[in-house]
Amino acid sequence: MRYSIWSLAKHALSGHRRWPQVWRSPEPRSSYDVVIVGGGGHGLATAYYLAKVHGIRNVAVLEKGWLGGGNSGRNTQVTRSNYFHRVSTEFFDYSLRLYESLGRELNFNVMLSQHGVLNTAHSRHDLETMRRWANAIRINGVDSRLLTVDEVKQLVPAIRVDGSLPVLGGFIQPRGGISRHDAVNWAYARAANALGVDIIQNCAVQGFERSGGKVVAVQTSQGRIAAGSYCLNVAGHSTQLAELAGFRLPLMSMALQAMVSEPVKPMLDVTLFAPALKIYISQTDRGEVLIGGSADIYNSFGQRGSFAVTREVLAAIVELLPSFSRLKLMRQWGGVVDISPDTSPIMGASPLQNLYLNCGWGTGGYKAIPGGGATMAYTIANGTPHPLITAFGLDRFARAALVDEGAAAGVAH
Repeated sequence: MRYSIWSLAKHALSGHRRWPQVWRSPEPRSSYDVVIVGGGGHGLATAYYLAKVHGIRNVAVLEKGWLGGGNSGRNTQVTRSNYFHRVSTEFFDYSLRLYESLGRELNFNVMLSQHGVLNTAHSRHDLETMRRWANAIRINGVDSRLLTVDEVKQLVPAIRVDGSLPVLGGFIQPRGGISRHDAVNWAYARAANALGVDIIQNCAVQGFERSGGKVVAVQTSQGRIAAGSYCLNVAGHSTQLAELAGFRLPLMSMALQAMVSEPVKPMLDVTLFAPALKIYISQTDRGEVLIGGSADIYNSFGQRGSFAVTREVLAAIVELLPSFSRLKLMRQWGGVVDISPDTSPIMGASPLQNLYLNCGWGTGGYKAIPGGGATMAYTIANGTPHPLITAFGLDRFARAALVDEGAAAGVAH
């Protein structure tokens, strides 16, 4: 059904007890044209674009737990495209443009708020790096503007500009912001289901049957499932699935944690990044102050935070925004991110002919969901990489053609 003010009024008459099921819970069939492993944002988006754009509807999305229960539901919702390298900028701006029309396309409010993403500089080196960064982005056709200290203070009145790490300026991408991660997952799931895609939850992949350099079938907790093509979209667990398929990936899995405060009245009108302090902060539509930092420094598959990182992040927040010390934290969580040697994704072919990879996003996976889904659907349907992701192939490590986004911009990915 189509959501509208009229459907809302109609169901209000029955006390909202007769809304139809948003997506089916089918039993898996023995074979499909495409099997997508991972029911997060990237997997669901890939399934949707395969069905919508390429007419491939005999598709199964296999999720070991519940839909969106991994990183797609454990992130900080940032949507931006202020990346340094041209290949990164073009990809992420394509993804941001898809976000900008996503609510209308999928008939689902994803709560996109383009209030701007502001990066603050805390040294002359920071300021010069951001000037280089902002200029490169503008050359690549993405909106960006350098800011003085006074302009930063005007955008964030609560910020302390003369503390132990003084604010010397910064830059902003006005089109950046946040959206609602659960809504994005649900929107893609609903739309893919309507096009005939089978979304199968509680279906863990336990092994791969291989023959002649291809995957013949996957063994799952719900039985054997065969397909013509397969795609891995499992974020921090990519290395584990790749080993089951017989090859290794150059990825490290680490916990990335975040937290939210109690809801308060609107007081932060931008998403604020302070790379030198390794923190970022925004306010959700519900009034919660959403706080994130850098990934843990050790390998982990635990979906939880650590006290040491929490303490460092909160100390930096209080240093930069002293009045926020009065806020009470409500909850904390962690996601398992997969970080590649050059902090850029791995997309496209794997060592097996019909198995495709969508991984290595590190801390940037959420903002890439629409673009990742659309380009991977193209790649699977055509058997060749989408032009926007040719630089992100696994073979770049053998060719020494790295896309070192973090080093180029002078900040963490």
